[in-house]
Amino acid sequence: MTKSPVILGILLYAATMLIFFVVYFLFSGVEYFDTSLKVNAFVLPIFYALTAFWSVKSRWNTHRMGFREAFKRAFVPMFVGGILSIVSIFSFLNFIDRDAKDLLNYQYVQRQKSELDKEYLSAKKILKHQKDIDELEQKYKEGLQRFDPKTVKGKDMLTASHFSGYFAAILIFYVVLSVFFGAFFRKKTMPEEIIEE
Repeated sequence: MTKSPVILGILLYAATMLIFFVVYFLFSGVEYFDTSLKVNAFVLPIFYALTAFWSVKSRWNTHRMGFREAFKRAFVPMFVGGILSIVSIFSFLNFIDRDAKDLLNYQYVQRQKSELDKEYLSAKKILKHQKDIDELEQKYKEGLQRFDPKTVKGKDMLTASHFSGYFAAILIFYVVLSVFFGAFFRKKTMPEEIIEE
């Protein structure tokens, strides 16, 4: 049965929210930010790609289509699922559970500081000349100022503008994947068809 791309998008939204709440309830602790990051980087793209593939393939089995229709059948479910998910997650973190938002912001800052420390220590092991070591120390001190409690206090990576930026980046993924599926599943014109026209 061929489902409409919008219905597939709503099902994708439901799956995304299920994954979000599984991470929220099971991993909302010390590793909440890292787990969320891994799920967003590895699990969700697979779900979205499989849904786009299913949307195009299920229609292609019964009806040959051109690039535009194949593109649309791939893009629409991902867009619907993605926009509904972004709005729901933004609303949840900003209006329902602000503690989860604060935890994510705190863990984000801690991760950034940890990365700075890691880079500093690895660079320090390699450098031999005192001039380079002094320059590294200076840059490290400047970097640490970004993590001063006064500077970090108002830092919020989960604002509407940040979510818009995240979604813009995600849209690039949707477009690239849709172009791929559109090109792969488009109806290929056979030489006999050209002659008959």
